[in-house]
Amino acid sequence: MKNDIITLAQQLIQRKSISPDDQGCQQLIAERLQAVGFELEWLPFGDTLNLWATHGQGEPCIALAGHTDVVPAGDETAWHYPPFEARIVDNLLYGRGAADMKGPLAALVIAAETFVKNHPNHKGKIALLITSDEEAAAKDGTVKVVETLMARNEKVDYCIVGEPSSSQQLGDILKNGRRGSITANLYIQGVQGHVAYPHLADNPVHKSLAFLQELTTYQWDNGNDFFPPTSLQIANIQAGTGSNNVIPGELYVQFNLRYCTEVTDEIIKAKVAKMLQKHSLSHRIEWNLSGKPFLTAKGKLVETAVHAVENVTNITPQLDTGGGTSDARFIALMGTEVVEFGPLNKTIHKVNECVDVDDLAKCGEVYYHIVEQILN
Repeated sequence: MKNDIITLAQQLIQRKSISPDDQGCQQLIAERLQAVGFELEWLPFGDTLNLWATHGQGEPCIALAGHTDVVPAGDETAWHYPPFEARIVDNLLYGRGAADMKGPLAALVIAAETFVKNHPNHKGKIALLITSDEEAAAKDGTVKVVETLMARNEKVDYCIVGEPSSSQQLGDILKNGRRGSITANLYIQGVQGHVAYPHLADNPVHKSLAFLQELTTYQWDNGNDFFPPTSLQIANIQAGTGSNNVIPGELYVQFNLRYCTEVTDEIIKAKVAKMLQKHSLSHRIEWNLSGKPFLTAKGKLVETAVHAVENVTNITPQLDTGGGTSDARFIALMGTEVVEFGPLNKTIHKVNECVDVDDLAKCGEVYYHIVEQILN
């Protein structure tokens, strides 16, 4: 499988698919899958292209999920090698998306293709769920495909998401959950005025300090066996006109919580509302829920995945729920057992993003073994 994985990964990297523009990546994948008997269903929503490809029928259904879109390369002159050339140097494949996640996506595709070639009459169903908006809005991709599948009562029992999960060496981390993510855009109103006449104004910065102190020091929970404690960080804060003699009329504060299963988004909203009321702050607040927390407890998929990683890498992976969000948060809404496994994440979204080609080949072996154990 190795040569096929590397070749496909290079072909995908060479397409400048800045989110959500797929740039023909999914068509390239679709042609490979169709050649071995997969049924293709195109599910475009808005400016996002999605592919749901299946082989077989019945239960269980295992899906392999990934995305073709990438973040911008940034200053291309800062790269050692052109970010969309997909050059291999010293066994490292360089390029935007090499690790996140065109490399592991290629491994998923080739693993599925190889499995179907070797087991054309396998039990159950194998599917690939591929989107092109994971790195951007994530509004018309996997979430819409999941809604479509749920509306027609199509069940997905297990799912492997090929996100780069490994930290120091391939196989050291297997993600079996993610924290929730919720962002608040808070506008605290005051009265603008001249700094020399503060009695004629109402400074929203001054009157918000006690609230901000409470907000940033509040202990939401203590975490649990699977998740660290909920954390809150202020991401942006702004007030004033830029002049040194004007009291601002409004304070804008944007903060994000990465929260565990000990709290809910409703609890968070209610607590923040109570704090604002306590400090008598005139305000408006807008909430954006990016994803609820989910957890795949130890069960068939986790046990199978751990065993596959051990067999291929000789490492027992640590189960982990840290990091940011991924499309796994949408797939979990179906009641699906979900794990994330992929190559090292050290260079993702960075200049000179790269991945070890041997690691990509091993990812393909891990994916293959998981599918084979589930469907054979």
